[in-house]
Amino acid sequence: MATYKSESISLPKSAEAVYAQLSNLEGLGETIRNIPRDQVPEDKLEMLDQIRVGGDEIQIPGAPTGNITLRRGDCVEPSLVTYIGVGTPVPVTLAAHIESAGADACSVYVEADLQVPALLKPMINGPMQKMVNEVAANLTKLPLN
Repeated sequence: MATYKSESISLPKSAEAVYAQLSNLEGLGETIRNIPRDQVPEDKLEMLDQIRVGGDEIQIPGAPTGNITLRRGDCVEPSLVTYIGVGTPVPVTLAAHIESAGADACSVYVEADLQVPALLKPMINGPMQKMVNEVAANLTKLPLN
């Protein structure tokens, strides 16, 4: 098992509001579709346009492995939202850990757990750490309701 954790980020919304946004995939899909284009780096626009949300799954373009499908897993209101990889090359779980910091603030860190062979771990350490850091950083850009 390889585990990658982002730094904790602060959000100016309650833990309940963040949980509601991240655990509701239809709402999250709507939020993704409404991200202002000028806030997305030029090299990420195509990827953003290819994200698909339906039911309890989100499909993210993931070259060179192809699309990555995540299904909503166990959720603990208001502190934990998990997504489990479906048909991924290795078992993967992505989780958002939410901690209240008052009525209108919380902190969140993102964690990815992968079951990878020991020989592959050195090759994916850098890219996986970068990915969890980017996911956490992008939470600050979502217009959480």
